[in-house]
Amino acid sequence: MISARYDFVLLYDVENGNPNGDPDAGNMPRLDPETMHGLVSDVALKRKIRDYVYMRYFDDQAVPGMDIFVKHGAILNDTIDRARSAGKKAAHEADERGAGDDTAEAAGRTGAKADEKTRSPKKAGLDRKQRDAAREFMCQTYYDVRTFGAVMTTGEHTGGAGQVRGPVQLTFSRSIDPIVPLDISLTRVALTKPEDATDARSEGTMGRKHLVPYALYRAHGFISYQFAKQTGFSESDLARLWEALENMFEFDRSAARGTMSSRLLCIFKHESPYGNAPAHRLFEALQVSRKGNVTTGPARSFSDYEVHIDRAKIPEGVALELRPELREAA
Repeated sequence: MISARYDFVLLYDVENGNPNGDPDAGNMPRLDPETMHGLVSDVALKRKIRDYVYMRYFDDQAVPGMDIFVKHGAILNDTIDRARSAGKKAAHEADERGAGDDTAEAAGRTGAKADEKTRSPKKAGLDRKQRDAAREFMCQTYYDVRTFGAVMTTGEHTGGAGQVRGPVQLTFSRSIDPIVPLDISLTRVALTKPEDATDARSEGTMGRKHLVPYALYRAHGFISYQFAKQTGFSESDLARLWEALENMFEFDRSAARGTMSSRLLCIFKHESPYGNAPAHRLFEALQVSRKGNVTTGPARSFSDYEVHIDRAKIPEGVALELRPELREAA
């Protein structure tokens, strides 16, 4: 398990792309309507972390437990069924070995079994011991469950495998400066239907594309020592999280997203597992501002910004780490 609490800041940028479309606004880039700052949801970043870890480590036989619970095309209830079955099997094997159950717990299991008989098979839940075993199975098997947690009580499985609260949490990202998204019209020269070819007025299909010319985004993250103990989030899991945050955009290229790049990963490690300083105080130590010669007009590259770290705001007991390949940014 990890032995400390962590807080971190991730700076990343986008050039001529849409970092996170809003389906309620025609897939336009997300915006804070009061300030016009760009937003990227925590879910969007978690998706990229999941995809990177799965692509990089799932087929590596030397690194077990790298499957992903929430992945494209996955049927969550099928996965939950496997966890329920594993939980029942593990609990049964423990009972067979006579693993220390007191009389009250044994009576509780008997009552749970009686309750299951009175309910439909699909609605039958797990007793506490089976549910704990199912949770352990999910944490051991799926990286994203160990990292972000999961709700495993969907649909007919309400009350089944319970839920896991993950140690790693991310905030919505916010752009350093206000943004002005562009709405670009596109024309497709290929036709959709045969009858369109007979229409002299048909010159193709019109479409639209949304993009941000340039924006630098800032996200905050938190890693809890207490929840890491519950899910089994380890030092090797932590190393893969840092690796994913640095490299996730390199393996998620698309024309719609333009050029996205991780620019700076700033990690605050606490000596105490319960923290040596409030997270907001540490975040205030990292300031991003325009360079003196770029105070007018929009920013168009990362080089238009400067990053300053006020080390006087970082108290004793907190170690600062800047990822090596990004060190020159500060």
